[in-house]
Amino acid sequence: MLAQRTALFKSPDSSWTAAEAASATSGQVIDLTAEEIWSELAPTVREGAIIAIHRDLNCPTGPVDLLQLREALARKISAETDQSWSADEIAVTSGPKQGLFNVAMALLNPGDEVLIPVPYWSTFPVQIGIAGGTPIFVETRHNNYVPKLTELAAAVTSKTKAIVVNTPNNPTGVIYDRVTMADIAQLAIDQDLWIIFDECYGAFAHAPYVHYSIISVAPHVRERTLIVNSLSKPLALTGIRVGYLAGPKTVISATKALQSHTSSSRDIIAQHALLHHLNSGDTAFQERLQLHVRNARALGLSILSTLRLVPTPAAQGGFYFYLDLSELRRRAKARGRELNIDDVVNVLLMDAGVATMSGTAFGDPAGVRLSYGIDLQLLEKGLRRLTATLNTWN
Repeated sequence: MLAQRTALFKSPDSSWTAAEAASATSGQVIDLTAEEIWSELAPTVREGAIIAIHRDLNCPTGPVDLLQLREALARKISAETDQSWSADEIAVTSGPKQGLFNVAMALLNPGDEVLIPVPYWSTFPVQIGIAGGTPIFVETRHNNYVPKLTELAAAVTSKTKAIVVNTPNNPTGVIYDRVTMADIAQLAIDQDLWIIFDECYGAFAHAPYVHYSIISVAPHVRERTLIVNSLSKPLALTGIRVGYLAGPKTVISATKALQSHTSSSRDIIAQHALLHHLNSGDTAFQERLQLHVRNARALGLSILSTLRLVPTPAAQGGFYFYLDLSELRRRAKARGRELNIDDVVNVLLMDAGVATMSGTAFGDPAGVRLSYGIDLQLLEKGLRRLTATLNTWN
C-alpha cells in the first residue's frame, strides 16, 4: 500500500500526454503547452560548461552548492532589490521547484495554512500538501487575476503561515503592480506571515508593465520573504535545472540542511557554466531572447484579438496567453449545456491540432493557457487554427 501523500502526485499535464500521442500518429499537432522558450544554448553558458569539462571538474562543490556561484547570485539580487545580499543568504537548487519544496519543508508544520491566489501554478498546492500544510485558495478571476487585499485578509486565520506571491504570474501572465505588492507586504507584517515570492518570469515584463521585487517595493518585509528564482527562464535553460533561493540566513541554512539529505550538491558543470555566464557580463543573448518573446507576444495578440467571445489576454509578463472562456461557458449554460474546459482542450487538440493547457490544472474551470515561447511560424499557424475553431462556437 502506497503512502497517502502519493495521492498528491498526479501530474496535471494531461494535454501534453495527449499531444505526444497525437503527434506520434499525425505529426500535425502544434504544442502550446511547454513552460519554456525554444532556443539554442546561450554561448556564455556553453563556454562555461566546456571550460569546466576541460578542467576535469568532477568533485562535489560542498554539501549543496558552489560558493562563487552564490556570491555571483548575491550580486545579481543586490542589484535587483537595491539592497545588499551575502552568499550565506543564497542557496542554489535543482531548479525553482526544488527551491519551493525546500521552503515548504523548512517553514510549514502540519496544519499550517498557505494563501494561494487562483489561478495558480499547479506545483504550489501539491508541495504545500506534501509538507503537511493546507492550501487556502483566494479567487482573483473577478479582479483581472490580481488578488484583492480585503479578500486576502479575510482568508487569514490563526493557522495561516504564509502567502504565495507569483509575479509575473504563471498561468495568467499578469504582473502585480507596486500598490498590490505593498499591500501584501503590509498584510504579511500585520498578520506575521511569510511571503514566498516566486519571480521566475521576472525577466519578461512587457512594456508598459514593469516587474518589481517585493523587497524593493517594501524593504521592511525582507526578514519574512523567501525569493524563489531561476536562470532557466531568462536564458532558456530549462533542461539545465539550476534555481536559487534568497532569504533570511536561518531559513536558508535549514533548506541547505534538507537539500544535503535529498539531492545534495547541484551538478558542478551546470554551476560553473552559469557562474561563467554571470561573470561574463554578456547580456546580448538574453536581450535577443527577450526580443523574440516580445515579437511572439505582438504576433499572438494580433491574432487572438480576432476572437469574438473571448477577451484578448493581458499577457503583461512571462510568455503565456491566458484565455478566459467564461462567456462561452455562460452561453452554453443558458442553453442547458455545460462547457467543460478539459473537453475544450481535447476538442482543440483533435479538431484544431493545437495542444493547450486546461485551466483545471491551475484551479480555474474557465481558463486555457497557451505558451508563445515557440517558433513564430508555428505560433502563428497554431493560433490561427485555435481562433478559427473557437469562433465557430456561439
